[in-house]
Amino acid sequence: MPPTESGIDPGSEEAFDHPLETSPDDALDDTLDLHLPPDITALFSEAPLSAPTGPADSPGRGVLLDHVADWGPAATVAGPFQLVPVRLERDLPLISAWMNDPAVAAFWELAGPQTITAAHLRAQLDGDGRSVPCLGVLSGVPMSYWEVYRADLDPIARHYPARPHDTGLHLLIGGVADRGRGIGTTLLRAAADLVLDHRPRCGRVVAEPDLRNVPSVAAFLGAGFRYGDEIDLPDKRAALMVRDRVHRHLL
Repeated sequence: MPPTESGIDPGSEEAFDHPLETSPDDALDDTLDLHLPPDITALFSEAPLSAPTGPADSPGRGVLLDHVADWGPAATVAGPFQLVPVRLERDLPLISAWMNDPAVAAFWELAGPQTITAAHLRAQLDGDGRSVPCLGVLSGVPMSYWEVYRADLDPIARHYPARPHDTGLHLLIGGVADRGRGIGTTLLRAAADLVLDHRPRCGRVVAEPDLRNVPSVAAFLGAGFRYGDEIDLPDKRAALMVRDRVHRHLL
């Protein structure tokens, strides 16, 4: 089962953890302010965001999640946002650096050498496409890490009444500069909208933040999710958050 959400405060987001857990306020003092190398930002600025990011048989092109690589950007108040499937050779240094940020490491538990993050990513990239790791690219800049996954095919389905094609989200916000400015709710809504727009068989987007993470739960509520239930997972008691297709335009 993927890690659990990193927290979000609707007005003051910390780093999201594997599913979104809020870091303590004092964790910010120890957080690394990471700057993207010019060669990384150039990779995203030189080509259109809708350009293919991998071979036709890559997980991002897979049918289990309706071709995430082809979804394109969503318009947000913060700029165009797109989920770009990870390419290990391009993205590993950046994602590994984020995982070594203390505010992120406390929840994702992937700190250490790049081989640790690489193994986590390869497990998805070499799989059948039921989980697609992505960079969240905002206005051409990679600034967050996401996992879009088939919740109904994941071990989490043993812990709640899953429905066919339920789609889950995990994320973290990478840089300190992108935290604390109210962007978490905006990105959550955009990502959920992308799922519902491009996965016509999906009736619900789900997430499972730690029940103790009140700011994270509040951010999901602000993004149009509802509080579904409390569920016991192997590593936590979680709040099942649900974004229903049928109610998406009412929230």
